Amino acid sequence: MTPWKVLPSGPLLGELSVNGDKSVSHRSLLIGALCDGPVDVEGWGDSADTRATLEAVRSLGVRVEDHGHGRLTVHGVGIAGLKPPVGAIDVRNAGTLMRLLTGICAMQPSGVFTLDGDESIRSRPMERVAKPLRTMGAEVETTDGRPPVTITGGVPLYGMEHAMEVSSAQVKSAILLAGLRADGPTTVIEETSTRDHTERMLRAAGATVQTVGKRVVLQPTEHLRLDRIEVPGDMSSAAFLIVAATLIPESRIFLRGIGMGAGRTGLLDVLERMGSRIGVFNRRTTEAGEPVADLEVAHADLTASSIRGHEVASLVDELPILALAACTARGRTRVREAEELKFKESNRLESVYEALRGIGGRIELEDDGWFIRGVPARLRGGTVNARGDHRIAMLGAIAGLYSEEGVTITDPEAIDVSFPGFRPLIEAVTAERRR
Repeated sequence: MTPWKVLPSGPLLGELSVNGDKSVSHRSLLIGALCDGPVDVEGWGDSADTRATLEAVRSLGVRVEDHGHGRLTVHGVGIAGLKPPVGAIDVRNAGTLMRLLTGICAMQPSGVFTLDGDESIRSRPMERVAKPLRTMGAEVETTDGRPPVTITGGVPLYGMEHAMEVSSAQVKSAILLAGLRADGPTTVIEETSTRDHTERMLRAAGATVQTVGKRVVLQPTEHLRLDRIEVPGDMSSAAFLIVAATLIPESRIFLRGIGMGAGRTGLLDVLERMGSRIGVFNRRTTEAGEPVADLEVAHADLTASSIRGHEVASLVDELPILALAACTARGRTRVREAEELKFKESNRLESVYEALRGIGGRIELEDDGWFIRGVPARLRGGTVNARGDHRIAMLGAIAGLYSEEGVTITDPEAIDVSFPGFRPLIEAVTAERRR
């Protein structure tokens, strides 16, 4: 791996583009595969994770045409039409694929499905998915609670009511997808609302999904149909550019068509409390039910604001870049009840702490989060070891833009997991500023 050094930047200006929402891109393939007939997908986010989903769906007997430039046609085979492949399905490093596909395979009428992946995915907890699926009647075997996972189809599933123990859109989605072929309604109760991409897409495809307060209720169905899915811009990717423009003086950027669904706008809420200048306009809803909007972001001086557990689920992927913002804000920030960060591509509680501490941030590691003493000034700079984690690599790059000496990322290739266009975008913007 060749290190990447990101040097300090002048103001970021103009319209910037981000990749298609990774969560919606996964679901466009998985739910598209369960539809009757072809589904056209526009704006699909091409990345290492979503490529794993594309190949997984193909291995299950679904034809997918890749027209390039984010355009796909998924030739759905129906809810019960997937065919078990020869050998294990390689999910690579895609946690969303691993968990959602477990629920989908559990409701297939026959076959044995094995899901495996890379070293990182083999460290992810899977009993949080397997346990409720077993309660529905599914046959799901994990390996000491982690992948590889083996699912046996052809087992009758029973509708049930499940109270979530951990706030997770992936676990909720796996249960709902399995419930498509249960013998009655499936109810998921969330103490804290999580991303609702699955519910919105299933509803657009004709399933009966009701959300009332903390309860999500899905009725079983025999058919799903969707003509078109428009994938919005990824808020988790946009977050890095939003924070960069907020921190760097005289910056003003525009981001078009960013996903604004439930569980996706926590970053904007926290930054607003901190004093950011972010305009949200041109709100609309896509055919597949996804709320989107355009954003205008300008530089602002930030004030610290702490984050508690009830907010974590809505910004779990954005917490690393928010930690950088907190390092440069005036005052003290405490992030609590963020233990879920331990189960990402890296232990992000530790990797964020090490990254920011190593480049001059005043951050302390706690059991469930961080304590940050903000200083309204550029960080010193240095080296960030991303630990193979795309969010930590991108954190290092944005820190480099807002540093005194620049930041070297030791393994920038990790960024391709979610946002392959990120590095060329940053290099183009900084090159333009230096002309």
